[in-house]
Amino acid sequence: MSKSWITILCFLVLAILTKAQSKVGEGENLIDNPSFESHRECPHKIDALGTMTIVEGWFQPTAGSADYFNLCGTRDCSVPQNKLGIQEPRDGIAYCGIYCSKPEYREYLQTQLKQPLEAGKEYRLTFYVSLSEYSSGTIATIGGLLTKERLSDTTRNILMKKHIRHISPKITQTVATYYEPQVVNPYEAVITDTKNWTRISGVFTAEGGEEFLTIGNFCPTSKSNLTDIDSLSYILPGSYFYIDSVSLYRINYDTSTNTGEALTIFADTSAEIITSTPLEKGSTVILENIFFEFDKSTLLQQSYHELKKLTDILLQYPKMKIEIGGHTDSRGSTAYNQRLSESRARAVVEYLSSKGIDSRRLKFKGYGSSKPIDTNSTEEGRARNRRVEFTVLDM
Repeated sequence: MSKSWITILCFLVLAILTKAQSKVGEGENLIDNPSFESHRECPHKIDALGTMTIVEGWFQPTAGSADYFNLCGTRDCSVPQNKLGIQEPRDGIAYCGIYCSKPEYREYLQTQLKQPLEAGKEYRLTFYVSLSEYSSGTIATIGGLLTKERLSDTTRNILMKKHIRHISPKITQTVATYYEPQVVNPYEAVITDTKNWTRISGVFTAEGGEEFLTIGNFCPTSKSNLTDIDSLSYILPGSYFYIDSVSLYRINYDTSTNTGEALTIFADTSAEIITSTPLEKGSTVILENIFFEFDKSTLLQQSYHELKKLTDILLQYPKMKIEIGGHTDSRGSTAYNQRLSESRARAVVEYLSSKGIDSRRLKFKGYGSSKPIDTNSTEEGRARNRRVEFTVLDM
């Protein structure tokens, strides 16, 4: 391969796989899988643990079990009729659903954006909701919250911001406050339509670095405009909404600064750096955002974006061959770590194969804890050692 192609490849790989800020135009939706069409398997039942693990690019940030509906699903999870209501998809053949009214039980949807938002720039967030006729009431204040960090909570309650208050040098208190979504349906605009889709949309200015979108009701019930409607069936214990057609667009993008010149950009895990060393056969890149279930090799949906980027590169360069390497920290026996690292590397290869990558281009290997890149004496170091990498075998 010529040096010019190596340079181009360097730019594509590391501009995609790292935090390098590549710009997108106004016309590109920053939401992957915006209508929930891409899925790993068809939904089979309404599960108390949720089914978002089978929807590409989406996950639930709390223990509240968001639901997935698809034309290919079984009776409980099909469309237009399913266990929780009747509704045609707004786009395609699928949508999701969440409970939004009860303070002690809320459900949310979350996704990672294609890239972080730029400070001071305006964006328009839009998504559509439809009230299930099986609901026992409705609300108004469904919204979309953009955050820099991934939100998570082990409870099924309303999702709140928690921070530590220092009362004295030895006494601390956890304080919870309500989130304020950048886009929220107005309090007075109660959502009542069970036959059509209601548009929720708004423009906001980004602080910069927002990378995650969470959809749901962030308001307490007393401020959600909870309303009874005689036409509802009152089968479900609360307000249940279907969600579809999510989009996030940059407004007034200035293309004058985009020269289209290819640069050779490299980055480590802490900051962007420029180096003269090209990416070539034998080079290794850490996949920074690969997540598995605890002590298992089951890939979590939070890994979708990193894996999609790697898939796109392999599709664009059909001669590239790689090895996926799995690594663990030093806790656990040598034999256990070896098995876990190998099974996790195999899981990544199986995912890539499921996306159309020829298995002959992919190898996997588990290294256990034999190749640490940081100390194993701190949690931060152990977290860095627990990683998945790919090594270029051929180009």
